[in-house]
Amino acid sequence: MEQTHAYQRDEHRVHLISYHLMWCPRRRKPVLAGPVAARCREVLEGKCAEKGWNMLALAIEPDHLHLVVRVWPSDSAAEVVKQCTGITAFHLRHEFPHLLKLPSTWTRSYFASTAGHVSQETIHRYLDAQPGR
Repeated sequence: MEQTHAYQRDEHRVHLISYHLMWCPRRRKPVLAGPVAARCREVLEGKCAEKGWNMLALAIEPDHLHLVVRVWPSDSAAEVVKQCTGITAFHLRHEFPHLLKLPSTWTRSYFASTAGHVSQETIHRYLDAQPGR
């Protein structure tokens, strides 16, 4: 994972767009542990590489995860979350049958902040507002 704050350049743009994203498993179930967490990490790393996103940080807790990622100007936070939750749900439910007990792998809600400037208090407020907490 790259830890740089240099601007990215391409043919017509100079940009530095980073998102701090966080989302939770459905019903806030603590299912992101052991091999499930390891596989989730692999899938997210693969998706970010495929899309050309630089994963700056990934923290997987049993009942939520944080992803800090640098993206292209054309990629919205919603699109990044959609891509990441879609691919991880597909692989995790296919490879870990116990996850099929949940109606879906992820909640539809997520937290997003630009440039990684978010306080711990804000993160805790988001987590506390999730059902099942």
